[in-house]
Amino acid sequence: MICGSALPPLDVVTVNAALARAARGAHGLVFVDAGEHERVLPWNEVQAGARRMAGALAERGVQPGDRVAMVLPTGPDFMDAFFGTLLAGAVPVPLYPPVRLGRMEEYVLGTARMLEVVGARVLLSDARTRLLLGEAVARARPALGCPTVADLLDGASGHEVSVEPEALGLIQFSSGSTVDPRPVALTHHALIAQVAALKALLPAPPGSPQTGVSWLPLYHDMGLVGCLLEALYYPATLVLIPPELFLVRPALWLRALSRHRGVVSPAPNFAYGLCCKRIRDDELEGVDLGHWRYALNGAEPIAAGVQQAFATRFARVGFRAESLMPVYGLSECALAATFTSADGPKREISLDAGILAATGRVVPGSRRVVSVGTPIPGAVLDVRDDAGVPCAEGEVGRVWIRAPFVMKGYFDQPQATDAVLRDGWLDTGDVGLVDGGELFITGRVKDVVIIRGANHAPQTFEDCLAGIENLRAGCAVALGVVPPGQDTEALLVLAECSAAPPAGLEERIVAAIVEHTSIVPHAVVLLAPGTLPRTSSGKLRRGEALRRYCAGELTAPAPVTRLRLGAHVARSLAAFARLRLDR
Repeated sequence: MICGSALPPLDVVTVNAALARAARGAHGLVFVDAGEHERVLPWNEVQAGARRMAGALAERGVQPGDRVAMVLPTGPDFMDAFFGTLLAGAVPVPLYPPVRLGRMEEYVLGTARMLEVVGARVLLSDARTRLLLGEAVARARPALGCPTVADLLDGASGHEVSVEPEALGLIQFSSGSTVDPRPVALTHHALIAQVAALKALLPAPPGSPQTGVSWLPLYHDMGLVGCLLEALYYPATLVLIPPELFLVRPALWLRALSRHRGVVSPAPNFAYGLCCKRIRDDELEGVDLGHWRYALNGAEPIAAGVQQAFATRFARVGFRAESLMPVYGLSECALAATFTSADGPKREISLDAGILAATGRVVPGSRRVVSVGTPIPGAVLDVRDDAGVPCAEGEVGRVWIRAPFVMKGYFDQPQATDAVLRDGWLDTGDVGLVDGGELFITGRVKDVVIIRGANHAPQTFEDCLAGIENLRAGCAVALGVVPPGQDTEALLVLAECSAAPPAGLEERIVAAIVEHTSIVPHAVVLLAPGTLPRTSSGKLRRGEALRRYCAGELTAPAPVTRLRLGAHVARSLAAFARLRLDR
């Protein structure tokens, strides 16, 4: 068992109180568009808009404790909706927008399910996004429909109700990488405890303001809790770039960090790799990353090679390798559970994946695993075997967390809650070990591939494919499947190709896996881009990929054309029309 330091005293006890305090200061939000034009929204204007939204919601019949869902892009409308819901005493439920237009049928079903699971009283959106929400709304039928933020704010007056620290302050859906996304219920106290712990770990440099920069989506915990609520709690200035713009032009992120002398900015591992591949040298003209002290890396497995490549590529514009901070967390823990230090050396260990799979023992080998540090203030971490017995240092087991920012439970799902929360401890579902007092994550329990009785992490096979030409980077999954006529699992590899697959690609994949693991795949299946299912935050859903493959449902997304988009809009508008007639 390893313990973090004591949680520092809380400056405020609710998110609403944090907003009131921030509104008295000089900081706020800065929204960046594709042309790098900026709009400044001070915290006092955020509060004013939120008060008007709270009044509008109350006039519509929203009561304290009601769940208010929202599907909104990064922008002022999101702030009105999110903080207005909190000032009304209700519970915000941010949902992801329809970004994968080739998977609209899947999006409709998933969004309708989430609205039903939380019993959303209303769904807030903007005029553009609302065009695609009609079918989901028609399925879930929230009592107050799907108004736009602009329509609600028109003529609204200010309103605010008092809330207690133990009231729900957020329902955020888990990523759904191994099961369907679940509604994680977090109290105001849990959210404040989380951001207070982060503030203690990420102090502002002496004599400098704590400015954050983020392109992360606000429906995801890293963007919402780790960036927006953290900036609110300091209070500080936060520069926001829409995630879709970052994906098209990742240089916007680094240019904003330079322009605003950004100190803190987190991202998942893939983003650091994307910057290495997609940012041209001419886009770095005048860029200075010397102020970027906290480059947090989390939300997905961390590749040591990607971190090293990023540090090397951007050293010439002032980036310091020690600023990279691998971290670990999960939505059920509000956001973060462990951090590496900001200035100290970052550790990694090398494991023999075959021996680990066969015996559970850790011996040196070729698989590099990056440390994700020690528990953050207020957190306690334990690694246990399947019987719940604590593991010795260096032994692999399930990772458990206890902290004041652990979720209250899955909303209205007591059985699912009881399966992971026991005596104040959260079973994360992740597998790892403690070495030298630091945590190393080696995989997830539900992703384990069992070959001849040995438990292999899927990354053991997937990492072998890095650099194979014509394979899409990070777009392959290794799965255990029982072939017809056999009674034991064999290895199945599903991999997306970046172009029409050349002859012999399957053989090269097999050869790479055999070379590194000595295991021969039962089958390699090449897929079109976008075929593998992903979570709202972009993580691969291995279990869902296997289910679809076995059911014959693993198909490429439909091509996105104006005609197809127009058809989706037409069906959405027709669904809204039917709802109006029914009422």
